[in-house]
Amino acid sequence: MTVSEVLIQGGPEPEIDPEPSTGEIAGRSPMRIAMDRLRSDKVAMVCAGVVLLYVVIAIFAPLLCRLFGVELRAGTPDDTDGFNFPVIGPPNYGFTWAAPLGLEPNSGNDLLAEWFYGARTSMLVASVSTVASTVLGVVLGLIGGYSRGWADRVLTFLTDLFLTLPFLLIAIAIAPILVDRWREQPALLDNASLIAMIAILSVFGWMGLARLIRGEVISLREREFIEAAHVLGMPTHRILFKELLPNLVAPIVVSFSLTLPATIAAEATLAYLGVGVTGRPSWGQTILRAQGWFEQYPLYLYAPIVGIVVLVFALNLLGDAIRDAFDPKSFR
Repeated sequence: MTVSEVLIQGGPEPEIDPEPSTGEIAGRSPMRIAMDRLRSDKVAMVCAGVVLLYVVIAIFAPLLCRLFGVELRAGTPDDTDGFNFPVIGPPNYGFTWAAPLGLEPNSGNDLLAEWFYGARTSMLVASVSTVASTVLGVVLGLIGGYSRGWADRVLTFLTDLFLTLPFLLIAIAIAPILVDRWREQPALLDNASLIAMIAILSVFGWMGLARLIRGEVISLREREFIEAAHVLGMPTHRILFKELLPNLVAPIVVSFSLTLPATIAAEATLAYLGVGVTGRPSWGQTILRAQGWFEQYPLYLYAPIVGIVVLVFALNLLGDAIRDAFDPKSFR
């Protein structure tokens, strides 16, 4: 029956296939889809801007100090009065661009310069230790998940062992050891404290990611593409890093984004307890010195606390957004 016969008899109009489109269909990779979802999240973009601002402050701390006309350790005891309070700026005087956050009681050090360099110390320690713990966790997770024999059992035992070790007690125990070892060499003590802090945070930060990667690898090692790689005679290291690792980008990125703020908070906590990095400014050390001056000079304590809270809050929100963007089951 033709179209004209259908119309004459009053039947329904037949569906006519549209003309085939001549445009090409562009496919998108899972990474591209996740990044598009992340860019559409306004909260994530604001948090990314805040984190980027902190990164710029950490990298260009000396330049910013010169721009604001402040210098680290530029103050002298003459910058404080008979009661050890600053002779300019808060708490007893008004705001001045010569010392926007005021000067530190007793020493007269500029607090804005210490804030800038404290951001550099926190970002340096947290970034290096997070990268190191992520690499360690990924490598051990890949090896443990792919192997089926004694290697998996040994790595699982090591993971459980490190999970039982008290992180805080070990960190506190290392501090007096370093002081006794390099008491007569302050420069070496400062470098040793920095390396020790990075090592401690790295050694105690890989277990969760290693377990996660191990579980993902166990589910992937029986897939067809891994069996095909075996049949083709592909070496083990190539299977691990060329076939399995690209399929683990999402959990690695999410773990990194959530571990970084926790590491920043841990570094500040250890510095507040007096076992952090020595010989260089740190937000935790500033909080430790400022707690005794809170009633007279609250800005002294608030400045580093606000810096830590804003940075950790922005990183946590950004980490949640990254997790949602890489999770295909998320409808946020």
